[in-house]
Amino acid sequence: MKDEVTTEVNGSLQPSSFLPHPSEDSLPEFEQLKALLAAYLKPEDIAQVEAAYRFSDAAHKGQLRVSGDPYISHPVAVATILSDWHLDTPALCAAMLHDVMEDTPTTMQDIAERFGKTVAVLVDGVSKLDKIEFQTEAQAQGENFRKMLLAMARDVRVILIKLADRLHNMRTLGAMSPEKRRRIAAETLEIYAPIANRLGLNNLYRELEDLCFFHLYPNRYTVLEKAVKAARGNRRELVGKVLDAIKQRLGEAGIEAMVTGREKHLYSIYRKMQGKNLAFSEVYDIYGFRVIVKDVPTCYVTLGVLHGLYKPIPGKFKDYIAIPKANGYQSLHTTLFGPFGTPIEVQVRASDMHKIAEAGVASHWLYKSSESTVNEVQQKTHQWLQSLLEIQSESGDAVEFLEHIKVDLFPDEVYVFTPKGKIFSLPKGATAVDFAYAVHTDVGNRCVAVKINHELAPLRTELRNGDQVEIITTAHGRPNPAWLNYVVTGKARSHIRHYLKTMQYEESAVLGERMLNQALRALQMEPAQVATAQWDRFLRENSGKSRMEVLADIGLGKRLNVVVATQLLAAGSEAASGERKPGKVGAVTIRGTEGMAVQLAKCCRPIPGDPIIGFINKGKGLVIHTHDCPAIAEYRADPDKWLDVEWDPETRKLFDVTIRLVVANQRGVLAKVAASIAEAGSNIDNVAMEGEDGSAYTNMTFTLQVENRVHLARVMKNLRRTQEVVRIARVKG
Repeated sequence: MKDEVTTEVNGSLQPSSFLPHPSEDSLPEFEQLKALLAAYLKPEDIAQVEAAYRFSDAAHKGQLRVSGDPYISHPVAVATILSDWHLDTPALCAAMLHDVMEDTPTTMQDIAERFGKTVAVLVDGVSKLDKIEFQTEAQAQGENFRKMLLAMARDVRVILIKLADRLHNMRTLGAMSPEKRRRIAAETLEIYAPIANRLGLNNLYRELEDLCFFHLYPNRYTVLEKAVKAARGNRRELVGKVLDAIKQRLGEAGIEAMVTGREKHLYSIYRKMQGKNLAFSEVYDIYGFRVIVKDVPTCYVTLGVLHGLYKPIPGKFKDYIAIPKANGYQSLHTTLFGPFGTPIEVQVRASDMHKIAEAGVASHWLYKSSESTVNEVQQKTHQWLQSLLEIQSESGDAVEFLEHIKVDLFPDEVYVFTPKGKIFSLPKGATAVDFAYAVHTDVGNRCVAVKINHELAPLRTELRNGDQVEIITTAHGRPNPAWLNYVVTGKARSHIRHYLKTMQYEESAVLGERMLNQALRALQMEPAQVATAQWDRFLRENSGKSRMEVLADIGLGKRLNVVVATQLLAAGSEAASGERKPGKVGAVTIRGTEGMAVQLAKCCRPIPGDPIIGFINKGKGLVIHTHDCPAIAEYRADPDKWLDVEWDPETRKLFDVTIRLVVANQRGVLAKVAASIAEAGSNIDNVAMEGEDGSAYTNMTFTLQVENRVHLARVMKNLRRTQEVVRIARVKG
């Protein structure tokens, strides 16, 4: 999003090559920023930041924000937010300059010459994010987010600058039109707030959510804010009593601790009311308590003291110290029965954990003492960014990419273990297939079964906290398209889709080669006789990237085999002399094992022995119907859409077919019918029955697996011998 404060230019801009002289006066806000920077930067670093301020001030001269403030006030505010995290000089300079490439003639080269390559790269990273504004179109939003990802992966300071930029824009959003406020707030809540949470920037995350809540639902925000203020007075006695009790009991146990009461932010309360369908009066834990102690062992001792003071509520304890959240957050969470039976939530953490919990990845700059903990947070962030890059590389387009990663931004998580005790964090609702892909792409692609807590379970089983998961793989395993119906992680979804697209491409190329070979033989030329020079000329004249691509296009119905064959011959010297006479293109042989390149229509479910016809469905390949299928009647007149096909006499596959039975409504009839089907050597894939309505007869619909029409006839003959079967017919159309 471009600085959501569209500029009004009241005068000409300074040329980009102009190096501004220091002005005599500065904004009061910048003087305040300098005072903040003096606490942790050297004088020469502050001078560099001031030079960036002067440069930006001159470049933005004459520009105003929608609020009427000088435009330079926005970069100063962004730099001030970054100073709270003690970000370094290049990041602060980039914050001062983050809009000059978008709103002025200044180039990246100008910035690099004046402030160095690092600053220029940071400014360029943030500027690229602004080149496409978020629109209602998903494509634009996806492209913008893809750019943000690439910038984040290169340098995490880019996203910190962008988040600070967004925070200040949200703080000053009141100057915008109501429609624009809602749009910006919605995309912030959907994208930027979850990123802040994923990077562990808790304070920023909470403020962004509350600001979004205010602009999206102003009336609800106002009502809830008044209710919380009223409750604050009503519950002051309770909060004071709990604080005093905790401090006294910890003191008696000899534990030094800082104990504070904290109020949940408004959007968190609203989300809880929405999610659990509660009235405000039913939300008891709008206040929580935080106990900060010196080290990890003391955290667990403190927990024991608290459980001795107030009884814990079963199932409401979470140990994020032993199993940290994906963003590095660590604490013990417990919910207790407080005074008057009121539930109270308490967090216990060490002082180092508290720093990470509040600043997340920004703690790298803010705290220099806890390097080991900070490095772990950086490592988790790096792993997350790398996983997003992996998803990005396999996503077909920006919309698909955005769809994949959105789920990874939401905070609800489950923690599961491998048989060797390694912990994996997955989104709530994740299945065994999601876990398999989290372990490794190859494990996901080849998984065929799973053991959860040492017992076999379906792959679609949702995982729960503490599950031990063992994935069983085979060398010939491959992703099933049905997995896309229940996987939830972006990584699993993108890998499955990528694999299926690749397989479809390869299988379509094999089918396309068979179709092309038949067309060439009809033109009295053996495929081996087509020279490489003919292919090269064909590719040049028909904008083809490769022979494989052309063959895949034939298999997918994007090119006609006869047309390609004719053009290949025309590209050869013999074809040009007109020596060959075209013949009739033979039928394409269907084996049923072609994979996704050949689809058997579900409307008529053709099986070997049925007269069949192939329809070229552009982009999906060849769809096989029976000759009498009513679904294809309207296309029969268009010869470009259909192809002669025939069954391979040596098919080695079972085919689905649907039959409908009318049976006497008697006890045990289903078992008898199933036994008859099994006797005929067929499998039942699906069965459906009409509901009980008191009738003497009922309809049963079976989807069976048979080898061919002869096998189906044998099954139906067996069923007719069953006394309870009144009528039987194959279902088509």
